[in-house]
Amino acid sequence: MWYFAWLLGLPLAAAFAVLNGMWFEMTEDNTVRRALKSEIPSEGSANSDAS
Repeated sequence: MWYFAWLLGLPLAAAFAVLNGMWFEMTEDNTVRRALKSEIPSEGSANSDAS
């Protein structure tokens, strides 16, 4: 009855891999968003000598 372990184990491992990839993408997007937000200057701090 080893095939029951394979029948349950392979989809579980695949689901774990997919969820892990989704989690990584979500955390990476948040990191990039925070970095971009800190690089963009606010409108009040614009350089006054730029025309």
